[in-house]
Amino acid sequence: MQPDESQYLNCRTGDIDVQPTEKALGVHYDVEASILGETCNARHEEKKSARKCNIRLRSLNASTDISALARKVVEECKVIHPSKLAEVEHLLLYLQNRKKPSSKCKYLFKTYFPMNHFLVDFYMSNSQSFYFSNDWKHSVELATTLINILCFSSFSQFHGLITHYKIGALCMNIIEHELKKYDLWQDELEKKSKAFILFDPENQRLRKEHEKTLKKYQSLLVKQEQLLRVAFYLLLNLSEDTRTELKMRNKNIVHLLVKSLERDNEELLVLVVCFLKKLSIFLENKNDMAEMDTVKKLARLVSCEDEELMNITLRLLHNLSFDTGLHTKIVHVGLLRKLTDLLGDDTHKHIAMRIPYHISVDDKSKSMFAYTDCIPQLMQMVFEHGEERIDTELISFCINLAANKTNAQIICEGNGLKMLMKRALKLKDPLLMKMIRNISQHDGPLKQLFIDYVGYLAAQIKQEGDEEFVIECLGTMANLTIPVELKTNNCFTPNCRYLKVKVKCSAEDDLILEVVIMIGTVSMDNSCAVVLAKSGIISALIELLNAQQEDDEFVCQIIYVFYQMVFHQATRDVIIKDTQAPAYLIDLMHDKNVEIRQVCDNTLDIIAEYDEEWGKKIQSEKFRWHNSQWLEMVESRQMEDAEPYLYGDEPGALEQPDLFYSTDGMMAPEPGLSPDFYSQFHSQNGDFNTCSGADGRPATAYGFRPDEPFFHSYSSTR
Repeated sequence: MQPDESQYLNCRTGDIDVQPTEKALGVHYDVEASILGETCNARHEEKKSARKCNIRLRSLNASTDISALARKVVEECKVIHPSKLAEVEHLLLYLQNRKKPSSKCKYLFKTYFPMNHFLVDFYMSNSQSFYFSNDWKHSVELATTLINILCFSSFSQFHGLITHYKIGALCMNIIEHELKKYDLWQDELEKKSKAFILFDPENQRLRKEHEKTLKKYQSLLVKQEQLLRVAFYLLLNLSEDTRTELKMRNKNIVHLLVKSLERDNEELLVLVVCFLKKLSIFLENKNDMAEMDTVKKLARLVSCEDEELMNITLRLLHNLSFDTGLHTKIVHVGLLRKLTDLLGDDTHKHIAMRIPYHISVDDKSKSMFAYTDCIPQLMQMVFEHGEERIDTELISFCINLAANKTNAQIICEGNGLKMLMKRALKLKDPLLMKMIRNISQHDGPLKQLFIDYVGYLAAQIKQEGDEEFVIECLGTMANLTIPVELKTNNCFTPNCRYLKVKVKCSAEDDLILEVVIMIGTVSMDNSCAVVLAKSGIISALIELLNAQQEDDEFVCQIIYVFYQMVFHQATRDVIIKDTQAPAYLIDLMHDKNVEIRQVCDNTLDIIAEYDEEWGKKIQSEKFRWHNSQWLEMVESRQMEDAEPYLYGDEPGALEQPDLFYSTDGMMAPEPGLSPDFYSQFHSQNGDFNTCSGADGRPATAYGFRPDEPFFHSYSSTR
């Protein structure tokens, strides 16, 4: 263009219309460009027609001032002539009142489709162009709308059609695609943030770029979360069929759901957690959740303000807490303190109690409750029940916690034990007495707290009543392995006849076993042992031993009674001279049960020390047993005429003193039965050190029998 020439642009406004899928105006216009000479004559002209621009109106809503917005649009959009103001205002009013076609379609589906299966089939067959193409990748709003139209997925009779057209697989593809986009957005936002914060925080250009990126990210995130919500909702409906659910699992639905837990949209999170809860009842899905560290991602939701989200999160954690491997994880992520804080919340305390209950089953995690406010809260709940029986869930939780010594000390602080004992004896509550029994098993100062209650407990075992309650009372007294309490309270003698009767009668095995354990405890005291010797209870025990010889638990506990009795002169004489108890012990020396063998060996060593005749028999039996392999081989081998002497021509070969104690050329003996075996368990001051359990007592049925779990279980639904 020459210096004396000028350029002139002219825009002519054409039609103005509205966009069909969004709040926007479409403006059509023509552009004329002319170059004018010195006399203002057009020396060159050029036209460009059919141009269009879109004006998005994101702020348009039901309360928008249409007149003001129309004036603003005309002022800022240079391609709209001011004479078009009335037309623009009319179109904006239409957009303000317009309902999207998808809303009408959705209403149509909800109203009429449940009544007409063919309409659904017609819609699905005519929508394949969208569902089987990649159009959903170009418009999140369109994908959200069309999936949302499938509201009839709420009706199970249409699931077959949706599955037939593979809409579920498409939804999973959409979700996977959107989650990948989310990761890219995160990376881009992180780069912009680093560039702004680390390099030049004062740079206005970087600041504006960062703000723009953040605003765009937030806008995209809202649309994407809406799409994820409708897609997950459709999949949740389809998962009613376990076969469809299995297909989803094979396409890694658990991974997609756990990945979505990172979002902040509460509606989406409620749906995702609900879906995970449904899946968690299957072992495979639960294992997938454990591998993906789901518990850690759920931890932040436990303290959220949304009541519905918190409740469904607790129910998911309850399902996961059945996995013993996740107990430690729940503790490590700090959930234990949050859960115990919810015990005071009436809305969530019932479900919140079941999760720490499962944790309390794990011995490794029991001690962690001592560092929370859990135990004082539970004790308060127990005492608030008045005359009513305590809830099963609450007392079961307390029983488990009482099995830990530190927890038991906290329970007994102040008047804790006194109040528990008073309530248990008044209501005859066997579960509460089981909790007290757990407290009584701990060594140290805790046992001393029971001295004042031995008399009350002894009075309960003589009364006819609830057998379970009597069993727990017996078990509690049996745990008090301090003889001074029994003599001080003078409570044993009146109960001796009861113990003998129970041993000889055909009562329940659990009750008889507790009686035997009780006898083993009182046998530690010399005065009680004298009473037992005069009562004839030893012969009753031998009869019980014959009757229960197949039950290792009974056998072990009866032998332990004999072990305690041989330390006292009165009972030792009865056992050695008036009964065949040593003969039974000799027969049991070689029992398959290691615990029984150990108790037998220690008891027989004491008997051999005090009675020379039985000592020779015991030594002979041990000698015979150690050499039984050799003797059997010699007796079964027939001498051949051609070989008169098996080991050569030396007739005195079998008289060598070291032959029976040499292992050369002999078969390997049973492990643990070497000549030094019995010397390892030599008693010292009446105690043997090889049996497990407190005070040298063999492991009792309480906590170790397969038919009686250590903790009190209760049934609960998921």
